[in-house]
Amino acid sequence: MQRARAETDDPYPRRIVCLTEETTETLYLLGEGDRVVGVSGYTVRPSEARRKPRISSFLHARYDKIEALEPDLVLAFSDLQADITTELVKRGHTVFTFNQRSVAEILQMIRVLAGIVGVQTKGEALARDLEAGLERVRGQARAFPRRPRVYFEEWDDPLISGIQWVEELVEIAGGDPVFPDRRHAKLAKDRIVTSDQVIAAAPEVIVGSWCGKPVRPERIASRRGWDAIPAVCHGHIYEVKSALILQPGPAALTDGVRQLHERIARAI
Repeated sequence: MQRARAETDDPYPRRIVCLTEETTETLYLLGEGDRVVGVSGYTVRPSEARRKPRISSFLHARYDKIEALEPDLVLAFSDLQADITTELVKRGHTVFTFNQRSVAEILQMIRVLAGIVGVQTKGEALARDLEAGLERVRGQARAFPRRPRVYFEEWDDPLISGIQWVEELVEIAGGDPVFPDRRHAKLAKDRIVTSDQVIAAAPEVIVGSWCGKPVRPERIASRRGWDAIPAVCHGHIYEVKSALILQPGPAALTDGVRQLHERIARAI
């Protein structure tokens, strides 16, 4: 670790392990992908990062593989990785855990991460570029003659509605979430809804994103009583891949929100 810093004359972390994808993608977008030495097994973006050693799932880590990489920083996300990060700290590693749950906090994460690796100016430029992209989508959505009601389904059994950043992106994309009061619940169990509640909300668009498995529109349409839902009646049941929307990072603020906008536009 000390040798790597001496060779580069770089006082910032040089060997970073990322336990989730969004920090990996952010570092690459900042032009600092060479600092990443280990990634989550779920990493999709960018494609070149998939060549890095895979050292974890979301809830489990290969401590032997992490230690072999001699990281000088490990990046984690949320209380769900608390057991992993506690063990890593006990083993003497430096760990920084982000906990972004809103669009504003995602942008803050980008700025903070840029500061950690000493590229604050690039971080500010990236955050501003992402903000400008969101504003372009918001402007396009303003041209809609109306805002369709949208049910975002994060999981199918039990039914779980969208987390805060997703619901905010639905609004930016031109829709009105049907369960706005649930978005601030950080735990998935607190965003569970019933089938009857979805039927009563009468969404005009249903967007599913089930982490680890494909969305089956025909399965959604065949649920008991859902044939009365406008989205089902008119065939507006869509998927946005979880890697594009359920990672609280750049993917959600770019491809994720654009796909939401495109799917919502079909119901206008």
